[in-house]
Parts: sequence; structure tokens; C-alpha cells
Amino acid sequence: MTVGPLAAVGKKFSKARTEQVAVVRLDGPIGITGMGKHGVNTESVEPVLKKAFATERLRAVVVVVNSPGGSPAQSEYIAERIRQLSAEKGVPVLAFCEDVAASGGYWIACAADEIFAAHTSIVGSIGVVSSGFGFSAVLDRFGVQRRLYTTGENKARLDTFSPEQAEDVEWLKGLQGQLHEAFIAWVRQRRGKKLTASDEELFNGDVWIGSRAAELGVVDGIGVMRSVVAERYPDAEITVVETPKPLLMRLVGSQTSVAGFAESVTTGVLAAFDRAPSLRMSLLHRD
Repeated sequence: MTVGPLAAVGKKFSKARTEQVAVVRLDGPIGITGMGKHGVNTESVEPVLKKAFATERLRAVVVVVNSPGGSPAQSEYIAERIRQLSAEKGVPVLAFCEDVAASGGYWIACAADEIFAAHTSIVGSIGVVSSGFGFSAVLDRFGVQRRLYTTGENKARLDTFSPEQAEDVEWLKGLQGQLHEAFIAWVRQRRGKKLTASDEELFNGDVWIGSRAAELGVVDGIGVMRSVVAERYPDAEITVVETPKPLLMRLVGSQTSVAGFAESVTTGVLAAFDRAPSLRMSLLHRD
């Protein structure tokens, strides 16, 4: 059936008068995921958030989170930007946890006024992890000398090819503790009296399925996005604001997803040899 010009104009006009709920998807690891690949970050998210909050006749913005976490700084930046835009536009934000909203993914979810999860969603992981490799014994075995030159005695802490030093491990634990406290403070600020469990249970880095997360006050309720929106805003139309994909990804038809995280881990291992002196700390859930 062909829609005539007048009918098409009428449909467009009707849509313009309909209240809208804008939906933004945040899918994949947060920050750089290895070998120069970019996951969810402020550069990619900013234009999508601005477009969502600029939607006419906007009733609410929905943020669908499907992420195991990643960069602490990027998680904080994105969450703060969501709060800023929500305050500027005066519209509420609802977050929906899909497969996983863990660690940095949960940090972002906490930017919402309400958080929902499916019964089987994986939620939480309020903690900090840092990982690396130690190859000093391998070099000794093959008679390879490590030649490392720095200015500043602490410039090469926890170097992958140097023996581990106890004082460097303590220094790292101190940094992790500070990041963990920042994470805890954010969750307390956003969830407040909704949290029903002790700090020992909530902030030990554990994860929960959606139903248990609801019991703990980590999320507000159980529900999937379209059902909750239909009940909350029955007269509104859902508008999904798409994240622009890089040209190469559009050409090959791929997309970033949590399913692609395994590939990121593999390439990250290979990249470790090139990034050996670097230290990577993240709000990233590890099984």
C-alpha cells in the first residue's frame, strides 16, 4: 500500500505533536578496548546524548546499559554529562541494565533517576581491578637483558619486564583504594537510602542477578525497557537515537557489543608487549 503525499505529511505532523521518550544505547566496554579500538567514551556518546535531550516534546530519556565496565574516568565523565543534561532539560532519566551493567557500566547506570534490570541481568561489581603480566623470569631464562632508563625513580613502577617490588604493589593498592572510595561515594550519592544491605555486602566487588540487585536496592525494580516505558508513558512514542558507527564498521557491517569483549581481551594480551611499561586500572567486571 502506497502512502500518498498528504498522508505522509499528516503522519509526520502527528509524530511531531506526539510526546517522545528518547532511547540511548551504551553497548560495550568503556574507553579504549585494546589495539587502538574505542568502546563507549565521551567522544562517541556526547553527540548522541545531546541529540536525545534535544528531542522535541521530550518526556524522558532512557539509557540502555550493556557493558562490563572499563575506564573509571570515562565512566565518570559520561555519568556527569547525563546528570548535567537532565538538569538542563528538566527531564528524568531511566536506566535499563541488559545482559550486564557491571563496574563502570553500573557507575553510568547510577546517573539515572531510576534503574531497572531484567531478572537475569548481571549488575554491580562495585570495585576496582588492575591487571598486567610479569615477564622478568622469562627474560632471565633466555638471557635477555632489560634496559630501562627513566627520569624520576617511580616512573616505571610495575614494569612488566622488571621484578615486582613490594612497595610498588602497596602504592597500587593505595590508588585502587582511592578509586574504590570514589565509586562507593557515587553509589551512595545516587542510591542513598534505597540501598538496603551492609557496606561489606554492597561494596566488595560482587555481582548479582537483577532480582537480587532489586532486593539490595542496587536497582529500583525489575522490568524491560519497552514494557516499563509503555506503562509509565502510555501516550509517548519511543525514539531510538543511534550511535554513529565509524566508516570501517559500517562497511563491514560489524557493531560493538558485549559479545565482542572476548576479542578485546585477546587483542589486549597481544598489545601488552607493546604497552609493557603502562599501567591499566579499570572499573571492569572480571569473571
